[in-house]
Amino acid sequence: MEKRISGKVFLFGKNVDTDQIYPGRFVEYTDVEDIKKYAMHGADEKFIEKVNNGDIIIAGTNFGCGSSREHAAITLKAAGVGVVLAESFARIFYRNAINLGLPAIICPGISSLVKDNENLTVDLEKGIVSNENGKIASIEPFSEYVLNILEHGGIKELIKKQLKKENNE
Repeated sequence: MEKRISGKVFLFGKNVDTDQIYPGRFVEYTDVEDIKKYAMHGADEKFIEKVNNGDIIIAGTNFGCGSSREHAAITLKAAGVGVVLAESFARIFYRNAINLGLPAIICPGISSLVKDNENLTVDLEKGIVSNENGKIASIEPFSEYVLNILEHGGIKELIKKQLKKENNE
């Protein structure tokens, strides 16, 4: 996982629910290549055509509310979203994102500090969000445990590595 993520901003509002992130009518899909085609489909049907690896979703409060389905975090990661910055997250979405290796960061006031399509850099180590003019916000650094999960691409990969290490000892 990159600790410095740069990309274009996709700005969304408050209370973006999991049906906007990944509409329930597509839950029959299980292959990640099929799932990613519908990233943010309920909020912007053209999102998948515009997003590039490393791009950044910015949202207001309560991002990821609604259903607890993992598809919402899976689709964003698979589509190449580098990080999601929001003023707050629904608890289950936040945990799903981290467990699946998608950085989700609480950043109070962020939605009023950026513009859609603006380029940002998020430095996870330094805890800084910056645009072309310099620092615009500070973020709370991840705990060592959460950073370890993200660095391994998700909790499953972390556990696999730990088990492999234990079995080789």
